[in-house]
Amino acid sequence: MPASIRPSLAGFFAGSNPAAPAHLGTRYDMAGNFLIEPGNTVVSHLVGGSPSEAVVLAVRDRMLAMPDADRLAFTPVTSLHMTLFQGIIEYRRRLPYWPRDVPLDTSIEAMTRLYLERLKGFEGLGAFQIKAIEVTPTGLTVAGATDEDVRTMRAWRDALAVPFGYRHPDHDTYVLHITFAYQIQRLADDRVAAWQDLFDDCLALFARQAPVIEIKAPAFCGFRDMKHFEELLILG
Repeated sequence: MPASIRPSLAGFFAGSNPAAPAHLGTRYDMAGNFLIEPGNTVVSHLVGGSPSEAVVLAVRDRMLAMPDADRLAFTPVTSLHMTLFQGIIEYRRRLPYWPRDVPLDTSIEAMTRLYLERLKGFEGLGAFQIKAIEVTPTGLTVAGATDEDVRTMRAWRDALAVPFGYRHPDHDTYVLHITFAYQIQRLADDRVAAWQDLFDDCLALFARQAPVIEIKAPAFCGFRDMKHFEELLILG
């Protein structure tokens, strides 16, 4: 691993992570085309037209302008969201990523209908705000804007585990994020400094112009691929 690389970014560069990206070939292909991978999830979309969305898009544009950005498969702007709770997905039909009381071969469509029924009357745990705490080659790492927001988001995740019927192994340590892109190919080690400088500049931009990223209320969504997340039920 190059001596100057930030530990949190190490996995994105070839010298520190020669393994193929986990979702390459199932979620997207080598040309950056997104493949069919249906599922459902609970997300908060960005508030369209908000000042903070403008900053998010500016950061995304700066990443796209990097000369080696072709190593990344960027999702559409309209898909940008923060995942609050992971639903089920086609290529993860196993415990504990699936409710124990539902057969593992149940169709995604049937699972979405089941969750819509289970989520009827679901009471939200209150509003929360988020902030960017890191920029990476695949997007933003985010967290609650205040300690109270952190507690509120944790309460949401704990409550949602009941109707979804599972707790993933990383339930308590899940890293909240807004995905911009997926890696097609690891970045070259000689590009570490350029990317880290960009990320530092972008994080400073958030601190100056968007200390809080405006997001919509959590919504249960269905999707066919990573390009669009259809809001089926607004929660809380």
